[in-house]
Amino acid sequence: MADPETGNDTITAISTPPGRGGIGIVRLSGPEAASIAVQLVRLHHPLEHARARLADVLDAPHPDAAAQRIDEAVVTFYAAPHSYTAEDLVEIAAHGSPVVLELLLDRALSLGARLAEPGEFTERAFLAGRMDLTQAEAVRDLIDAQTLTQARQAASQMGGALSRRVGPVKQGLVELVALLEAGIDFAEDDVEVTPQAEIARRIHELTPPLAVLEASFARGRILHDGLTLAIVGRPNAGKSSLFNCLVERDRVLVNATPGTTRDTVTERISLDGIPLELVDTAGLREAPGEVEQMGIARSREALADAALVVVVLDATEPLNDEERRLLAAVEDRPAVVAVNKSDLIEAGQPQPDYADMLGAPSFPRSVRKGWESIPAVATSALTGEGLPALRERILALATGGAASEPGMLTSLRHKQAIAAALAALADAAKANAAGIPHEMILLDLYRALWALDSLTGQTTPDDILNLIFSTFCIGK
Repeated sequence: MADPETGNDTITAISTPPGRGGIGIVRLSGPEAASIAVQLVRLHHPLEHARARLADVLDAPHPDAAAQRIDEAVVTFYAAPHSYTAEDLVEIAAHGSPVVLELLLDRALSLGARLAEPGEFTERAFLAGRMDLTQAEAVRDLIDAQTLTQARQAASQMGGALSRRVGPVKQGLVELVALLEAGIDFAEDDVEVTPQAEIARRIHELTPPLAVLEASFARGRILHDGLTLAIVGRPNAGKSSLFNCLVERDRVLVNATPGTTRDTVTERISLDGIPLELVDTAGLREAPGEVEQMGIARSREALADAALVVVVLDATEPLNDEERRLLAAVEDRPAVVAVNKSDLIEAGQPQPDYADMLGAPSFPRSVRKGWESIPAVATSALTGEGLPALRERILALATGGAASEPGMLTSLRHKQAIAAALAALADAAKANAAGIPHEMILLDLYRALWALDSLTGQTTPDDILNLIFSTFCIGK
């Protein structure tokens, strides 16, 4: 990636997604952004900071007298340093015709601009100090958001929520470092050496906020990445019907004939902002046909790979050996049992094995083996009974009961930085308790400080920055 810190080149890119649309935007940033822009279009009025100007897009380079208008555009100029990149920045919003946008882009390149690398506009904003690294990464997260909750979390990070949580800890750490450094530098001037108890107190105060922040990764990772949920069970237990209910549309063919679903079917949903990929599977049984056997093999693979499992049982049928093995297999995994067809139970159909499982005293008592800890919900895909409770159970399994909070850790890089800071503080506390000289304690404190700086990008190596920004889309 080119070095935007030099500030001696102008970059350009189409900033809207590929394809046709109502509006398409070509963006330029750099010292020549304005001078190139005035040659790309015929402006009705001169460019002025933060003012939108109407312009004509011509079929030949401006100011060719023979050029004809092929589109209208709105051109907005932002003068440095009051722009997204802190450089001169121009956005040309034309109609979203790929032909027009490519024409503008090609002309900009011919006039000396360079095609932007993925994420280079945001990288320039970061390098110019317009945002820290956590805020820059949040830009990508907002673009990639699939749920409203993800978008809110990304917007919170863009506003500096994570930086604000880390800020007081970093300030306290800097003050402790300065205190110890002063004691070393001015030891001959009768400056009082910081007592061991005071160092221990200060380190102890820095640790809990970071520990709480590290713990937020459990929820933040799920919110950011989502989870896979496999729906498994015997044929004709109602797996596909429940799948359709959770998806809230008829995504899967449903039929009373066992073995209708012969392959895995996936669909993405949002459950209280958590992205879930639902996997409907073929019924688990000894299948006579080769095709159904292949489907069942894929069902077992989906079961093994899924983070969450919904085991669907037929309330009108007793447990069979396959279901007992399945329940035993998911006993120690995040799983919930959906005892389906509960509407038929109420109609007087047999309910042999589910009294203890559902905690319903009106059911005949039964003896279960090994799966007492798996929560169960009586459901009916036909009437909708139990579906809200099932969703609540799934959500509880997905989040572990943790609630969303501003400034959560959503990235493994963030989590590793906080963990490194905590480890360094722990080493500093041990060194202090052992009476080790302050010079050695300072090494651990500086490690903690560097870890926090890497979180916000103040000490992040260039190769890490390039890796981060290369995951952005071009034009952002």
